[in-house]
Amino acid sequence: MIADLRAGLPGISLERACHLLETSRSFYYACLRAANVPSAEAVRLRDAIEQIVLAFPGYGYRRVTAQLHRDGWDVNHKRVLRVMRQESLLCQLRRRWVPTTDSVQGLRVYPHLLKDLRLEGLDRAWVADITDIRLPESFAYLAAVLDAFSRKVIGWCLSRSLEAGIALTALERALKARLPEAGWIHHSDQGVQYACRDYVEHLEAADARISMAAKGCPRQNAQAESFFRTLKLEEVYLQDYQTFREAEASIGHFLEAVYNQKRLHSALGYRPPCEFEALYRAGLLEG
Repeated sequence: MIADLRAGLPGISLERACHLLETSRSFYYACLRAANVPSAEAVRLRDAIEQIVLAFPGYGYRRVTAQLHRDGWDVNHKRVLRVMRQESLLCQLRRRWVPTTDSVQGLRVYPHLLKDLRLEGLDRAWVADITDIRLPESFAYLAAVLDAFSRKVIGWCLSRSLEAGIALTALERALKARLPEAGWIHHSDQGVQYACRDYVEHLEAADARISMAAKGCPRQNAQAESFFRTLKLEEVYLQDYQTFREAEASIGHFLEAVYNQKRLHSALGYRPPCEFEALYRAGLLEG
């Protein structure tokens, strides 16, 4: 009733309305709560969550909670989950796997060295893979190399061709950016791009131990598969690339400025890869 009276008489104060209706301010606020009118703080929280979800469509409620904490909010994950459910902000994206590399008979296959291996530092193991990017009239292909410890993308190449050069270019860029010690592990699938002589010779020259997932077992290269899933859901599927150059620029921005610099990873204590690496190198994190 108080709200109706104030709506009919815009100039009337809350105190005057309470006096005319012979009630109290506390009763008025109790009525608001009963009507489930959100507070200003609740509205700000909802808006903050919405902004995070718009920036990172693949975030679930736990990553959203972690980002809110980084932004200064004191809120628990149960409340964030409740708000995301109420506002239909929960991630509805689903996993999709499409093979882009084929095993070729006659090339050497290497054992899976990462199985049950606990990594204890940067540049001990890299993972590599290739995925497809649909353009209006063709496909492009992205090869990427990630540090398995920090999840950082350390080398990548977008190409119109699936030939071995795409994987080799990504590897060369990674080796130019990093200097792994002898005995580091390079892990990939058994695709011809990774099993061919040129690629293997580059790995041997860099004193790498070569590791490969079993044929038809994408889960054995799970880190690379997870990365490409994130890339597709949070960048590729949200864009409408018209040209190869446009795709290259947009994907490059996502990899360098968003994925490496901003996107939180649960395995890294909800930190982005670059921040995680900086803290690790400063001795502020344990391996």
